[in-house]
Amino acid sequence: MNQAVTNEQGRIGELYPDGESLVEGTYRVVFATGDWFAEHNTSTFFPEIPVVFTMDAALDHYHVPLLLSPYGFSTYRGN
Repeated sequence: MNQAVTNEQGRIGELYPDGESLVEGTYRVVFATGDWFAEHNTSTFFPEIPVVFTMDAALDHYHVPLLLSPYGFSTYRGN
């Protein structure tokens, strides 16, 4: 298990434990969005968003973007 906070661009540079090789498997990332919306005085229907995905470890980098609004979200495997 690892934990990180997004930077000003909304990105996390390294979520996978530093120095470890990527391992094939099913992973879960939970975006804790409620605090961000609260800090911006905006109500939201989604206080957190879990994203479960399968990683085949064929790549050195996986991009899992989250497109977010107070009452909807979308995610996909990016490049």
